[in-house]
Amino acid sequence: MKSKLIPIAMLTSLSLLMSGCVLNVGEHGSARNSDWEQQQQMNRDNIAKLSMGMDAQQVSLLMGTADFSEAFVTQASAQDAEQQVQVFFYRTQWSKGDGKTTKDECTPVVLRNNKLIGWGDAAYKMI
Repeated sequence: MKSKLIPIAMLTSLSLLMSGCVLNVGEHGSARNSDWEQQQQMNRDNIAKLSMGMDAQQVSLLMGTADFSEAFVTQASAQDAEQQVQVFFYRTQWSKGDGKTTKDECTPVVLRNNKLIGWGDAAYKMI
């Protein structure tokens, strides 16, 4: 009789333990996400403080580490000298609740030859 009660007791215990395991992952309004919401707001506030002509170091000091970055050098032509282009992407808006930052959730900050020439989609499209 005791040998029949042991498996029943184990099954009951396991079912009680497993029924209490509920996780809320990735909800947009949760307290866990407040960090990225604060970061987005801080990035928007700092972008408003940018000034044309700032150098890359000034931009990095103000904005912090970019979520993404790109850099390339244009080829020199008969009319134009070679130019170095850097683009820093900072998260500024929420798009998808997948827990990953993507470029479409970021504002691009564009530098040419170490000088800030613009930010936003219009500046990014001009390069």
